[in-house]
This record gives sequence, C-alpha cells and structure tokens, in this order.
Amino acid sequence: MTVKVGDKMPDAQLMHMSDAGPAPITTAELFDGKTVALFALPGAFTPTCSNQHLPGFIEKSEELRAAGVDTIVCLSVNDAFVMGAWGQQQGATGKVMMVGDGNGDLTEALGLTMDGTGFGMGKRSLRYSMIVRDGTIESLNVEGNPGQAVDSGAENLLSQLG
Repeated sequence: MTVKVGDKMPDAQLMHMSDAGPAPITTAELFDGKTVALFALPGAFTPTCSNQHLPGFIEKSEELRAAGVDTIVCLSVNDAFVMGAWGQQQGATGKVMMVGDGNGDLTEALGLTMDGTGFGMGKRSLRYSMIVRDGTIESLNVEGNPGQAVDSGAENLLSQLG
C-alpha cells in the first residue's frame, strides 16, 4: 500500500557517505524534529535523474532552505558509494544529502517501488518528492511519467512549502 499525506515515515536504515566512508542513518535521524524535502528517483547517473531531477534541487537548495527546509535528501535504490560519487559529480555537496536505500527497504515500506527488471535495473524507486515535517508526510508528489521530473521537481515542492 502506498503512503499518503498524514502518514508517518516508516522505520528503516539507510546509508550515506560520511567523511569516514559509508555510514548508516535511520529514518528517525533523518526526519524527527526536522522539515525535510525528500526526493527519490530510479537511479543515479540515469538521464532524467542526472539532467533534471537532482540538478533542480541543487539549484533551488537555498530557496528551499529559506522556505524552512532543514535538510534536502536525494534517495535512490543505489549504494552509498554510488550516491556519494554521483553527488560529487553533480555538485550536490553541502546542498543535497545523497542517501542510498541499497536494499530498497524504505522504498518498499513506502509502497513506491518501480519494477525496472525489463530494463536490467531490478526493483527501484518511483520518481517522487515529499515534504516530511517531524516524521509526518505533509505533501507527496508521485511523477506520472518516470521520464520527467515536473510533479516531483524542486519548483513544485517549493510551491508547497508554507
């Protein structure tokens, strides 16, 4: 079942790159007591993700923070090494926290899984964005066309902050 506005974020352990290497981070650590702009995408280094989705959030990071966002999180069913390298390549450092859901545990718990096996990608995340305030989903934007980043893009999410 897909999460909806008003639901609490499920408990899951994710991974991100720290100065010391891959480090675990829980959803409680990410979301409790904070306002978080979370966006998820099918895969690092893929065309729409690299050319539209992530760059939009990097570009709008200061505006999102000015609108009250504490943390901007990019989530993908990739490992922390890939997410870290992709973030460096895209210039996300200090703007967007790159988080790997390597086993897809959070993605599955949210009900936002995409079956990319026909493309050799396995199970991945749908493209979406959400505002999470103190662990509760305040807005959710699931992209109708995975080849676009409009509904789930930074501009739309920014318009939902109030």
